[in-house]
Amino acid sequence: MLNVGVVGTSGRGYGLMKDVVLKLTDKVKITAVCDLYPDRVEDAQKLVEEMSGVLPFGTTDYQQLLAREDVDAVLITCAWEAHVPVAIAAMRLGKAVGTEVGGAYDIEDCWDLVKTYEETKTPFMFLENCCYGRREMMALNMAEQGVFGEVVHCTGAYGHDLRKEISFGKENRHYRLRNYTHRNCENYPTHELGPIARILHINDGNRMMKLSTAVSKAAGLHQYIKDNKSDDADLMSRTFNQGDVVTTTITCANGETIVITLDTTLPRYYCRGLSVRGTKGMYEEATDSVFLDDEHLEFEANWKEKWGNAEEYTDKYEHPVWKEYLANEMLGAHGGMDGLVLCAFFDSIIEGKPCPIDVYDAVAWMCITPLSEQSIALGGAPVAIPDFTRGKWYKHD
Repeated sequence: MLNVGVVGTSGRGYGLMKDVVLKLTDKVKITAVCDLYPDRVEDAQKLVEEMSGVLPFGTTDYQQLLAREDVDAVLITCAWEAHVPVAIAAMRLGKAVGTEVGGAYDIEDCWDLVKTYEETKTPFMFLENCCYGRREMMALNMAEQGVFGEVVHCTGAYGHDLRKEISFGKENRHYRLRNYTHRNCENYPTHELGPIARILHINDGNRMMKLSTAVSKAAGLHQYIKDNKSDDADLMSRTFNQGDVVTTTITCANGETIVITLDTTLPRYYCRGLSVRGTKGMYEEATDSVFLDDEHLEFEANWKEKWGNAEEYTDKYEHPVWKEYLANEMLGAHGGMDGLVLCAFFDSIIEGKPCPIDVYDAVAWMCITPLSEQSIALGGAPVAIPDFTRGKWYKHD
């Protein structure tokens, strides 16, 4: 049984405990919870006690949680700014780390994570649930089987209307408000980039070399606040630095290109925008479509007739992980991805196996945030992406 502490018990942390962790009674036990706000700590304690029958230790100081002998592993589900310091402190105390996603704030943060892991060898997993998305994994399986031919280009997006969440950040004590006020960058790159990195074998025979980022003006939040929160004088007069649409182009060592888009402050539908383009065909998430050279050329000008046809390929190309998952109870929100990513983390620790999304993956994806910030400040100039593996990306058997 793995004893787990949870740092950050608001929306994300509370949801993961309720929908996944506390249901894995054969694998894990929550022994401690932590949040900056005492009411959130109390709510988390009550939840754990109600679902498990045991009252966990509660604290507003994560160092107290990490110091406990009854904590073997820690889930980091707090604000973006705290992910790196909490992860480093945990690794130095030998506590296995499963950290939620978000971009880094500085390249040195990424190097500090790598150096701490290399010094301590403490297990570390980046909890990028979209790497376990059903369609993302089917696209990966198809790419690995050569269905798309040689993959040349991929796109992804975090297309999610967050205007309400950001604008009511003071009331909900949510970290996005301060980030959108002060920063201007690709602040949430990993949902779209993680699955693409798997498809393009990043850190396993390939790597991302450079990026260039362009950003639109910031107008969406001001309009939303004007229409929905005009009595908030502070927000009405506030200038938001974060542009509405951020587009980042990445070039890889093996010649592929990646385009990722952050689009969170204008009216829109939710979409992660995955597309995989190869010499024999493509997959596109927005229309959930597969287009293959030897099957669909006659529909090229009438493609709407085939929108949604990806479901026709599931019998043949559904990823084995999802075939097994669909045959059993799926855990958690986000279409079951939460259950898969957390079970992968817990199983790795319990079985003593390498974590499937490791620290080198984490920093390769997290570093896009500060590098995009640099590129935007330089008018979209190309910026080099560090090799956090120090050459090991191509030195594999």
